[in-house]
Amino acid sequence: MGFEVVCEVEPPTRPDLTRVRHQIGVLSPVADSFLIPDNHIGRATVSSVAVAHEVQAMGARGIACLNSRDRNLLGFRRDLLTAAAYGVERFLFVYGDKPSAGGRTSELTVRAMMDETRAAGEASAFAGCGPFQVGVTSGLRRVPAWKKTADFTFVQVSYSMENLLRWRESVEVDGPVYAGVMVLASARMARNLASSIPDIDIPAELVEAVERDRSAGVAAACEQVLAVRESGAFDGVHLVPVSRYREVAAVLERELG
Repeated sequence: MGFEVVCEVEPPTRPDLTRVRHQIGVLSPVADSFLIPDNHIGRATVSSVAVAHEVQAMGARGIACLNSRDRNLLGFRRDLLTAAAYGVERFLFVYGDKPSAGGRTSELTVRAMMDETRAAGEASAFAGCGPFQVGVTSGLRRVPAWKKTADFTFVQVSYSMENLLRWRESVEVDGPVYAGVMVLASARMARNLASSIPDIDIPAELVEAVERDRSAGVAAACEQVLAVRESGAFDGVHLVPVSRYREVAAVLERELG
């Protein structure tokens, strides 16, 4: 497969998939796959496995994000069974954002979830299903050996091609690697990102441009997608359009052709 654009959708916090369906419909001309977050930013959302099934029912490819924060082993095995029943085969395993209320309930880690998924592939209960594909995330730093065995890797959001390329040259992993690209919608969002993502470098001139014109964040993100593609160093991008998905789809449909 060539350069792949994986678009992240905003998961529903109510039992209504209308907005998700609209995002998928708008972004389908430019997206090869859709990533569905899990209990996004510490809030309860509709199951990412269920939404990934909905994505696939609409003719697209879905990736269900599962966090280790909210699961015990039995709950995770339930998620794998549900995914198999729905035909969802691609996962991104993450630690999970800090919950807005309460604390961690999990006995699991991302590594344990990977091991359990690999073991499930050999279990009789999953005969005829899968195989599951498991992805992990990485910051712009050394990748632990156990993460290198993942089927694909999503790299943290960056606004610097120089930093992305330097990191890519320094690591070897087994599967495809996707660079993180996020639309910067406001100066407030920039401050939140800077406080929540280690080592992120957001150019001051981009923040100033977004303050003057909200469309500047869309333009910069789309330019980054094209720059990542032209570099040839990555297999695709993990694109987070936030609420600006209509504008992002319009620009990329013109540029990606």
